[in-house]
Amino acid sequence: MPRYLIFGLCLVAPLALADTPSSPDSEQDLSYSLGASLGERLRQEVPGLQLDALVEGLRAAYEDRPLKLDSARMQAILQAHEERSGEAQMDKALLAEKRFMANERSRAGVHELADGVLYSEIAAGTGAQPTAQGRVKVRYVGKLPDGSVFDQNQQAQWFRLDSVIGGWQVAVPHMKIGARWRLVIPSDQAYGAEGAGDLIAPYTPLVFEIELLEVAD
Repeated sequence: MPRYLIFGLCLVAPLALADTPSSPDSEQDLSYSLGASLGERLRQEVPGLQLDALVEGLRAAYEDRPLKLDSARMQAILQAHEERSGEAQMDKALLAEKRFMANERSRAGVHELADGVLYSEIAAGTGAQPTAQGRVKVRYVGKLPDGSVFDQNQQAQWFRLDSVIGGWQVAVPHMKIGARWRLVIPSDQAYGAEGAGDLIAPYTPLVFEIELLEVAD
């Protein structure tokens, strides 16, 4: 949903003021509160706006008067703004990922595999290793860079290695049965530019703790 459509959502909270007893100043206070809420949101998301033009457009639309720009022109302007905002967010996310991966790479005991996948050994394994197209039975916990858990299995599960994210395909064939590893997977070996729904934002590196229990063809 375009951000300019979301601005209206910030107007919902002040409606709680309707529960207060009416007074001669209540409508003015409500209007001021709505304006302050909208202004705070705009200041955070669209800094540098020309306030005179903003108020002019707001007033004209609210009073249902003719607008200075036609709808096609405004749609094009808003769409271009969305694209610029998206590029800025992407740059910010990529910079955050670069810093996170550099910090993880500098930790003691961390080793790097192909495609930038990092691992550290929590417990050594002594059994067989899986093949790239084989199946593995694992316990795992998946975390975001801030440490919050986005996925884990309470009971061990079987997976085909050719059906999991790239970072697992890179790392797990190097593990032996009984091993427990901590993996740090760059976003391009996880869910990349698309992310994964509401759980994983675009360009998010992931951290997994994986215990390899069994392997099979």
